[in-house]
Amino acid sequence: MECRHCASPLEKPGDFCLICREQNTEAIVLDVARDRVTLTMLGSEDDPAHNNSSSRSNSSAGPNGEQDQVLGETTITTTPEDGENEPVELRNFAGLVGDEIRRKRPEEVYAGGTRAVIRAIREDVHHDFYRVDGEDPVEAVRKRRGTRALDVVETPPAEKIGGSHSTLIGGRTGMRAIQTVAGHPHVKKVIPGPIDAGGKGSQSGLRAKVTRADNGGNVRMLLRDGSSVQENRVVTTARDREMGERIRADLNDVLAESEFQ
Repeated sequence: MECRHCASPLEKPGDFCLICREQNTEAIVLDVARDRVTLTMLGSEDDPAHNNSSSRSNSSAGPNGEQDQVLGETTITTTPEDGENEPVELRNFAGLVGDEIRRKRPEEVYAGGTRAVIRAIREDVHHDFYRVDGEDPVEAVRKRRGTRALDVVETPPAEKIGGSHSTLIGGRTGMRAIQTVAGHPHVKKVIPGPIDAGGKGSQSGLRAKVTRADNGGNVRMLLRDGSSVQENRVVTTARDREMGERIRADLNDVLAESEFQ
């Protein structure tokens, strides 16, 4: 495959071009199992030579995903280990997948399948991850990118947290859960609410859940720790309930993968 910008040869389809320093892959879809991960690279069908990088970023997916095409596919496998060897094997497996993602430098990564492997990959690459399900995850992502028109918030997670209530239940663990949500690219702000200590006690430790979106696309994040409950307002870039529900699903998947659910 050649670079879509300067026609320089690429070692693998969708690689970031080291000659002109331009991106060829806009999104990667991971179909994840415990013993293998299939990466599918997606890119725009428009001619990037006639557009600057900023305009491509804003218009990478048109109506019904018509501009996204499959640039290539790569499958990475492993032989799962048991016992004390498993953490090292899983980390190495995630590292191989991470190497493939890094050489593409995509804007987004979509993943579906085995949560433990997804969590390990997320820790390795630190990209924006979105959960995707279904029998054909690639087609689901193409449609999703085609209908998505949400602004991305570049503000660091710590700077998105504010409001009159500065105390969080769960201490550092509660703050980690809040920052996990604040780190989502479509979250503008997380506003902690008052703590209600009159709830039903639980011995399961701190748990977090994002509730149904309102008509404006914003959601609520509930933190529970023992008998304490805290409701935190999450302001998103969604403009309606449907888009807010999409963000809610993403946030709950991230919380689950981070073992807060």
